[in-house]
Amino acid sequence: MLFARKISLFLAGGSALVLVLSLFSVIDSGYASASGLLLAALLAFGLGAVPSMKGYQYTAWIVAAVVGGMLYPDRFLHLGEFDLRNKWLILIVVQLVMFGMGTQMSLKDFGGVARQPKGVLVGLLCQFTIMPTMGWLLTRVFDFPLEIAAGIILIGSCSSGLASNVMAYLARANLALSVTVTAVATIVAPLMTPLLMKVFASTLVEVKFLGMVMTIVKIVLAPIGAALLADFLRGASSRSLFAWRSVAAASLAWLALLAVVGWPWFEERLGESGAMSLSVFGFFMAAILFGVIYHSLLKHAPGIGKAMPYFSMFGIVYFTTVTTAAGRESLMSVGLLLFVAAVIHNAAGYFLGYWFSRALGLGKNSARAMALEVGLQNGGMASGIAGSMGKLGTLGLASAVFSPWMNISGSILANIWSRNPVYDDAAVSDEKR
Repeated sequence: MLFARKISLFLAGGSALVLVLSLFSVIDSGYASASGLLLAALLAFGLGAVPSMKGYQYTAWIVAAVVGGMLYPDRFLHLGEFDLRNKWLILIVVQLVMFGMGTQMSLKDFGGVARQPKGVLVGLLCQFTIMPTMGWLLTRVFDFPLEIAAGIILIGSCSSGLASNVMAYLARANLALSVTVTAVATIVAPLMTPLLMKVFASTLVEVKFLGMVMTIVKIVLAPIGAALLADFLRGASSRSLFAWRSVAAASLAWLALLAVVGWPWFEERLGESGAMSLSVFGFFMAAILFGVIYHSLLKHAPGIGKAMPYFSMFGIVYFTTVTTAAGRESLMSVGLLLFVAAVIHNAAGYFLGYWFSRALGLGKNSARAMALEVGLQNGGMASGIAGSMGKLGTLGLASAVFSPWMNISGSILANIWSRNPVYDDAAVSDEKR
C-alpha cells in the first residue's frame, strides 16, 4: 500500500504538469478538468505516504470531492437514470455515517457527565449559543440567498462530530471531556437543532419544528443507538443477550409486516401525526435489529469495527460531492463569500469557545478541548437534514464549504497546541479552577 501511495504522488506530479500546460494552452485545454480532478484524487491517496501529512488525508479527499462536483456536476448527480440526490439514498448514507460515528462512542463516554459536570455544562452552553448566533450574524452581514443563509445557521446549530475528538487528541487537550461533550451534544441535538433553527432561521426557510425533530431522531439517534446497543451487548450476560435477540426478532417481524401491508395503509388509518410516530418507532425497531446483527458480525469478523470509520468518511465525501454538484451554480456566484463566512464562523468558534470556557472557570486544557468542540460542527448531520428536506444544493451548501475548512483549520490548531501543551489535564483540577 505504501508503494502504491508513493506511485500516486509521482503520478500527481504528472497530472499537475498536464494541468499547467493545458491552462496555458500549450496542449489542448480540454485536458484541464480531467487532470485537475485526477491531481486532487491522486494527492488525496498519496498523502498517506508522507508521515507529516497523514492527518490531512481525509481533508484532501473532501477537497477532491469539491473539485469533482465543480468540474463534473452532471456525472456526480446521476448514476445512469438514478438520481444520487434520492431521499432514501441520502437517508441510508447519513445513517451509515452516524452509525460509524456511534461505533467510535461507548456508553462509558456518558459517565464523564458525573466526573466533569461543570465542563460538560459549559461545553453544551458554548456549543449551542456561540455558533448559531455567529451563523445568524453572518447572514446579516453577507447578502446570501435565503436558503444558503439558512444553511449557515443550520451547520452552526448542529452538534460537534468525532472530528473534534480527534483534534482534541492531537492537541493533547482534555480528550475525556471532549468525548463526553460530543456524546451528550449528539443526544440533545434532536431538540436543540430544530429549536435553534426555529429561533434564528424561520424567516429564511420554512422550519417545521416537529418534523425536523423526527428527522434528526431518524438520522442521528436511531443509528447511534444501534451502535451503542452493540457496545452494550459486548459485555451483556447470556440472559440479556437472549432478551435483546428476541426483541430483534420481533423487530424483524414488524418490519416485514410493514413491507407486506405497505406504508400507505397505515397513513390512511393513523393520520399524519400517528404515521410520523409510527415511522420513528419503526426506525428504532430497525436500529435494535441492526445493533444485534452488528454485534453478531463483530464476533465473527472483528475487522468490521475497524472499517466503520472509513464508511463514515465515504459518506461525508459522498455528501460533499453531490452537494457541490447540485449547488455548483450557486457556488460560482457566492462561493468565495461563503468560504470567507466559513473562516470567520470557524475562527469565532475557536476563539469564543476557548475564552468563554476560561471565563466560566475551566482550566486551559479543558478550554482548548471546548474550543475544538465549539469550532468543529457535524457537517454530516447538516447535510443529512438538508437532504431530507430536498434542499441539498442550497440548505446543504454551507456544510460542503465549511467542512473542508474546519478539518484544515482544526488540524493546524491541534498541531500548534500539541507543540505547546499545558498540564492541567485532570478533571479534578478543572473542577477546582
